[in-house]
Amino acid sequence: MKAKTLIVPQDFTPVADTALKHALVVAKTLNATIQLLHVVSKESQIPESFQKLEVIVQKNADSGVTIIPNVKIGNIFTDIGTFAAEHMADLIIMGTHGPHGWQHILGSNALKVVTSSPVPFIIVQEKVKDTKQTGYDVIVVPMDLHKETKQKLTIVASLAKYFNSEVHVVTPDENDDYLRNQVISNITFSKKFLLERNVNVKTAIIPGSGFEKEVIKYAAGVGADLITIMNLSGSGLFTLLSHNYEQYVITNDALIPTLILNPIEMLSESESGSIFSM
Repeated sequence: MKAKTLIVPQDFTPVADTALKHALVVAKTLNATIQLLHVVSKESQIPESFQKLEVIVQKNADSGVTIIPNVKIGNIFTDIGTFAAEHMADLIIMGTHGPHGWQHILGSNALKVVTSSPVPFIIVQEKVKDTKQTGYDVIVVPMDLHKETKQKLTIVASLAKYFNSEVHVVTPDENDDYLRNQVISNITFSKKFLLERNVNVKTAIIPGSGFEKEVIKYAAGVGADLITIMNLSGSGLFTLLSHNYEQYVITNDALIPTLILNPIEMLSESESGSIFSM
């Protein structure tokens, strides 16, 4: 079994600390190592940065999780993809300050490399609710009519096994008979896929108008700990966050962490599920 690795970008801000707290809970369940990553622009900044990271490591020495500090010269948003590949990362867990923070990120071309990689990442907000020590008890999976969204199910099923999660698959209601049949087909496929993997699954059809708001409303109502979305833009986070749906979910008022996945070429489950292979 491959040792699992989580990457937590650390810029010494409160939101980065929140992301680390979240990662510690995930790491305990996955038996994973956390790679803390801080990026500097000058070599002279490395010693001080390492000292700051070591303080963080010491503060969490009793967590039972191995935390490894890393300082790199470069740009966190352009180098994180390379760092993730070097360490064969399973997840990147990072924070956002909300809609304003995302707008700033977009303006500086941030995270394009991350969203073009096969490594999924979880976004948490600075004012996130306390992360349950049991992790993701309830996962909400919005399913639309894009065939790529079915790729979420493999990783969701693996996470659900680790955390003993209850998975809620939600689809938008459609008035058109043909589209409604497609919705029902998606529900049937999802339920069968998850049940075959011994995942506790529930399904719901929610209003299609204002789907992003309905997803958050539903997720808050069932006490969701994680919402999964698929980046369908095909060109990284720039285009993804120009869509109200993705941006609204990522920065949701319910403060529910979001797992973001990028479409990959259709692979067998043994290949596409390797990220969280047992």
